[in-house]
This record gives sequence, C-alpha cells and structure tokens, in this order.
Amino acid sequence: MANTGDVKVGSILRYNGELCQVTEFQHRTPGNLRAFYQAKMKNLKTGKVVENRFRAGEEVEIARVEYKEMQFIYPEGEHIVVMDNETYEQMHIPAEMFGENAKLLKEGMIVKIAFENDQPLLAEPPTFVELEVTYTEPGLKGDTATNTLKPATVETGAVVQVPLFVNTGEVIKIDTRDWSYSGKVK
Repeated sequence: MANTGDVKVGSILRYNGELCQVTEFQHRTPGNLRAFYQAKMKNLKTGKVVENRFRAGEEVEIARVEYKEMQFIYPEGEHIVVMDNETYEQMHIPAEMFGENAKLLKEGMIVKIAFENDQPLLAEPPTFVELEVTYTEPGLKGDTATNTLKPATVETGAVVQVPLFVNTGEVIKIDTRDWSYSGKVK
C-alpha cells in the first residue's frame, strides 16, 4: 500500500473498488486545521469525475498499470485494431477509450495503451500528429497578420481550425490534447 504522498496527477488508484485516474491533486493546509489532499479523479469505466479529500499520510491503493506502445492498424466498427510491435499480436481496443482523438488516428501511428492484468484501461494517441489537409478554403497572399482561423478537413475526416494561410494539400502538425494547429510540416 502507498500513501497520499506517493500520488501524482496521472496515477491510477483503486477507489471504492473502481479504477480511477487522478486528474488534479493538490495539497492544502487551511489555517490551523490539519493538512489534506484534494483530488479530482475520473472513473475509467463510467467516465464520471469525482472529487475526494484524503488525509495527509492516508493509505491509498495505486493500481499496477503497464503501459505499452502499440501500432494503430485500422478501425473496425466500434473498435480500433492495434498491434504489439514485439509479438505482432493484434488486439481490439474500444474506440471510446481514445474519445474524440480517434478521429485523428492514421494507420501506422504509435499509440500508448495502459493495461492492468491484460485488460486495456486507457488509450492515448501521440501528442502531435502530422496529417494532410484534404479540403479548406483557399488562402490569400498576406493572410498572416491576424489570428483568424478557418476550418480544414484532414485526411482522416476530422475538421480542425487552422490559420488562413494553410492550403489544401499541405501537411500540418496537430496537438491532440486540444486539436490546435501547431505548424506546417516541411
């Protein structure tokens, strides 16, 4: 067993019999009261976000989670097929584990999957993806002075906001955390 001092943002705890990922974790010492930790946790099964206070030094159960980098092969219905690059074993991962980021995945990308006892818990896309713009309104020369954005459809079918100077056929870099444009790829 670990105590609250060992918990960090991103840790996976077994809380009330359910696996929860810590999204926020703050140490607080109010006035002349005892110190405590305020935690915001996301239930990995239901997706619900719960808040809880832990006493300083309280014992918590940190789940033993193994992260594996796997290659995204193709989508199949409600699942995404990934392959372990060492054993060449293929697995079906529910697409909902990636959330909206499943729309930014392209064949061959390396994704990170968290497992507990061979059960997939979490799935993360790469932080940055490079995708080709398949359609956007044409940009005009000199459209770099303002921070105005326009919608652009990328090769996976997702629509992202890009600056006015980006044109169809260009490869752009997208941040998967907030779907923001990060630059052109040379």
